[in-house]
Amino acid sequence: MRSTEPPRLAIIGGGPAGLMAAEAACALGVAVDVFDAMGSVGRKFLVAGKGGLNLTHSEPFAPFVARYASRSVEVATWLERFGADDLRAWSRALGIETFVGSSGRVFPHDLKAAPLLRRWLQRLRGDGVAFHVRRRWLGFDDGGGLRFDTPDGPARVVADAVVLALGGASWPVLGSDGAWVPELERLGVDVAPLRPANCGFDVGWSAHLRARFAGAPVKPVALDWQGDGERWHRQGELVVSEHGLEGSLVYAVSARLREAIAREGQATIHLDLAPSRDAARLLGDLSRPRGARTLSEHLRRHAGIEGVKSALLHEIVPREQRDDPHALARAIKALPIVLRHPRPLAEAISTAGGVRLEALDDGLMLRARPGVFCVGEMLDWEAPTGGYLLTAAMASGRIAGAAAARHLRAGHRGIATRT
Repeated sequence: MRSTEPPRLAIIGGGPAGLMAAEAACALGVAVDVFDAMGSVGRKFLVAGKGGLNLTHSEPFAPFVARYASRSVEVATWLERFGADDLRAWSRALGIETFVGSSGRVFPHDLKAAPLLRRWLQRLRGDGVAFHVRRRWLGFDDGGGLRFDTPDGPARVVADAVVLALGGASWPVLGSDGAWVPELERLGVDVAPLRPANCGFDVGWSAHLRARFAGAPVKPVALDWQGDGERWHRQGELVVSEHGLEGSLVYAVSARLREAIAREGQATIHLDLAPSRDAARLLGDLSRPRGARTLSEHLRRHAGIEGVKSALLHEIVPREQRDDPHALARAIKALPIVLRHPRPLAEAISTAGGVRLEALDDGLMLRARPGVFCVGEMLDWEAPTGGYLLTAAMASGRIAGAAAARHLRAGHRGIATRT
């Protein structure tokens, strides 16, 4: 490319982080090409918004950044530059107003992802961003060129800098399959192993429970976990799956449970199946004469326990304890469930692990590979659901896109792929 031509930035991955990087770089006068392996960009964004696009969260800044746990200090620096309020203002500028739900989560007024994505892409195309779909990135060649697999065969693209926005490995059907890991490791990039985040766990139910209750929601319920010097307790809902447990309440503590299983081989949680009744009242209710009624009918009448909750008690509590009101009350208030394994990464909502943040500078450029930036879920951070994932991913894209543009406008051209 002749030096008289404007610098050109290639962005690999058309998810929210990549699109935000494109927007930021284009605003600073850099020509941008976005490449995506799928037939259209933003597919994961659309899928995530099917049940209502949770754009961000209304929490104050301090508790908001605490959601990023061990990476809260680093992610806080991203959110100081582009946080939840900025994201809502950005959406408003696209003509999409937002509202705060009862849980504090922030949604578009129509709850849909498609109108926002459509307006966003229209604006990006109007600003000159070029999109290239069905281009699966294979890595760098020895000259710093980008290698792609396309419907017409192998292709090579030369760019002055690149932003990698390749996602984690939790949505392989949408292109986020982690196939980029070996290529970056080949280049000497420090990559933490990819692991499931916001995931379900294996329990090992009986065939009866799987056949009758797989997919059944358990609510209301409180989950309690103690380990490694801390206690986690929250009320909400979860789902009995074919393999074990999943759902929002499980996802919220999944990082702690995953690490506990890695350390100890398993993790035990306790479920309070009657969170609205204290132990004394529950014992009194269960101590009433049963008469000729079955235990299931007795539980339904006097403890409000039925359906899947009753099935969980029969699954876990030995028969002799089920006939003892004291033992049964204790089990209802603290039913022990042993979790044996996280579900596979491909089933998880998001990914932990990835390019370690220590390998990047403040603009998210690889220290050892000038001209190569990394953003979004392929970085080594994680967060619970609730808008935190999307907010940080988009913030990282905005930071890297602007940093890449400044890098190019300073006269740096060419991608370093050799030490």
